[in-house]
Amino acid sequence: MRHIVLMRIILSIIEFKQIIGRGTRPYDGKDYFTIHDFVKAHHHFSDPEWDGEPIEPEAIAAYPAAPPSSEPPQVHEPAAADDTPLRSQRIRVTLADGKARKIQHMTMTSFWHPDGTPMSAQHFMEALFGRLPEFFSDEDELRTLWSAPDTRRKLLEGLAEKGFGKEHLTEMQKIIAAEKSDLFDVLAYVAYALAPLTREERAARAMALVNTHFNNKQQVFLDFVLSHYVSIGVEELDQAKLTPLLRLKYHDSMADAVADLGRPDEIGRVFAGFQKYLYQLPAAA
Repeated sequence: MRHIVLMRIILSIIEFKQIIGRGTRPYDGKDYFTIHDFVKAHHHFSDPEWDGEPIEPEAIAAYPAAPPSSEPPQVHEPAAADDTPLRSQRIRVTLADGKARKIQHMTMTSFWHPDGTPMSAQHFMEALFGRLPEFFSDEDELRTLWSAPDTRRKLLEGLAEKGFGKEHLTEMQKIIAAEKSDLFDVLAYVAYALAPLTREERAARAMALVNTHFNNKQQVFLDFVLSHYVSIGVEELDQAKLTPLLRLKYHDSMADAVADLGRPDEIGRVFAGFQKYLYQLPAAA
């Protein structure tokens, strides 16, 4: 391989080095390879010990200017655009449970096996499906684990240790056309073929229950939290985000937050406790 082309954001230095490392594999007649970094990934993963000393680029002689022409420039009319809308290709993947999932057909892989070899989206989904029973036994347990910040964090950490990091799950959101959904929906879709909900749909359902279980001032704050969840994602529900959200909502006045919402431990219980309403099944009519 003489050329490495980087055309997407890379979030992991391990993945970055695995990709670049593929270019170092020697064969007869190969004494260099070229990295085409269109996303400036190397700016994020500078490692002087691993990179070595930089080499100044060779000067390239300028081409001589073309002689002036007496002929007027020719103008070519652009070809008529095809008004037919592009339709994303989706393929069906049937997993070991016999149920089919649909994924976007991707010409470029974004997934890498721990041994450094690329994986297709289908192979990644199959591998994830095979590992998920190690973390939860059924849909109810998944909902329970995901409903609390501490158990959700432990689940994500465990998945990352097995090679299914948050950045991979985020990429899988695109593959299953669920970019406006929660990472919960990625796991639920892969594990149980459950149709994803958007974060906005989840927030609307949760807010209906929040209005019956919390007082008015708590409702206002939780509505603020949910607006951030909808626009950014599930990371806004991490326990570590509670203080920044309070400061943002109350303009850095924690005294005002305590006056409205109660003692810090009570605020923490409200913040963690309401999250179950995002993930519980709707009550039967």
